[in-house]
Amino acid sequence: MPLALLALAIGAFGIGTTEFVIMGLLPEVAADFGVSIPTAGFLVTGYALGVMFGAPLMTVLGTKISRKRTLMLLMGLFIAGNLLSALAPAFGVMLAGRVIASLAHGAFFGIGSVVAADLVAPDRKAGAIAMMFTGLTVANVVGVPLGTLVGQSVGWRVTFGIVAALGVVGLAGIAKLVPDLPKPEGVHLRHELAAFKNAQVLLAMAMTVLGFGGVFAAITYIAPMMTHVAGFADGSVTWLLVLFGLGMVGGNLIGGKYADRALMPMLYVSLGALAVVLALFTLTAHNKVLAAVTIALIGALGFATVPPLQKRVLDQAHGAPTLASAVNIGAFNLGNALSAWLGGLVIAGGLGYTAPNWVGAVLAAAALALAVLSAALERRESAPSAVVAGAVPAERQSAVHH
Repeated sequence: MPLALLALAIGAFGIGTTEFVIMGLLPEVAADFGVSIPTAGFLVTGYALGVMFGAPLMTVLGTKISRKRTLMLLMGLFIAGNLLSALAPAFGVMLAGRVIASLAHGAFFGIGSVVAADLVAPDRKAGAIAMMFTGLTVANVVGVPLGTLVGQSVGWRVTFGIVAALGVVGLAGIAKLVPDLPKPEGVHLRHELAAFKNAQVLLAMAMTVLGFGGVFAAITYIAPMMTHVAGFADGSVTWLLVLFGLGMVGGNLIGGKYADRALMPMLYVSLGALAVVLALFTLTAHNKVLAAVTIALIGALGFATVPPLQKRVLDQAHGAPTLASAVNIGAFNLGNALSAWLGGLVIAGGLGYTAPNWVGAVLAAAALALAVLSAALERRESAPSAVVAGAVPAERQSAVHH
C-alpha cells in the first residue's frame, strides 16, 4: 500500500477522535460553561448535522481545484475548528468550532476514498479505502479513550488542542505524500449530480443508512444497557467501548480484503450476521462475558460493511464518484441519528434498555433485503446485453450454413 494512505489514515484518526471524544467529556464541558448536559449534547448533534450538510457542500466547492488541494483545505478547516473549540470563551463559540470542524468530515472521507482507490490497482481499491478508514477505527480504540483521560485529568481544552495538532500532522502528511493526481477530464458538477439518478447509487446509500444505523441503535445506549442489565460498573463502559473499537478495526480490514474479491457476498454475510447478532444481544446483554463478546462482534460486523458499501458507491457512480462518495459518508451519520432516535423511542415506550437491539436487528435485516434487491436489479440490467451478445454468433452460424 502506498505511503499516501498513511497520511489519509492520520487525518482520519484525528477526525474520528474529535467526533467521538466529546461524548466522554460532556460533563466537564457543561460544568465549565455552566450549561446542562442536554444543552451540551448539542455539541454532538451539531457535529452530526455539520457532517450531513457539509459533505456535499464542501465537495461541490472543491470541484474547481485538485483533490489533493481540497484535502489540504479540509484539514485546515478541521484544525481551525478544533482550535476554536479549545480556546472558546463561551458555549456558543465552542458549538461554532464543532460545526466548522464537522464540515471537513464528510468531504474528507468522501474525497479521500476516491483518492485512496485511485492510488492502487483495481483489485485493491476496497483494501485501500479500508486502510484509510483504519484511522477512524483506531481512533475509537486509542484516540477517544486517551482523549477522554486527558480531558478529565488536565482539562478538555487540552484534548481539543492535541486533536488540532493531529490535524497539523495529517495536513503535513497529505502535502508531502499524497500525489497531485490530475482531475478527470470532462467531469463537472452536473456529472457528479447525475450519479444520483442511478438507482444502484441510491440503494447503496440506503444500505449505508440502515446497515450502520443498526449498529448505532445498540451502541448509543450501551452505557445504560451494560450498567442496568448486564450489571457492569459505570467505569467499565470505557473498556467495553474499547472492545467495540477493536472489533471495528478488525471488521474494517476484513471487509476491505474480501470486498475486493466478492463485494456483494461480503455484504450479504456481514449484514445478515449483524442482524442475527443484534437480535441475540437482547439475550446476551444479561451476561457480562457474553455481552462483552457481542459488543466486539457488533463493531466487527458493522464496520465490515463500510469498505464494500463505499466501494459500491464509487463503482456505481462511474466516472464522477466524488460527490456521491462524500454524500455516502453523510448517510452513515444519518443512520446514526435515525437509529439513536428510534432506540430512544422504544426505551421511552417502556420496552427496556435492550429494546434498541431489536430496532438494530430490523434495520440491518432491511439493509440485507436492499442488498439482495440491488443485486437482482443488476443481474436483470445485464441480462439483455448478455442475450444480445450470445445472439450474434448464432446469427453468424446460421448465415454460414445458408
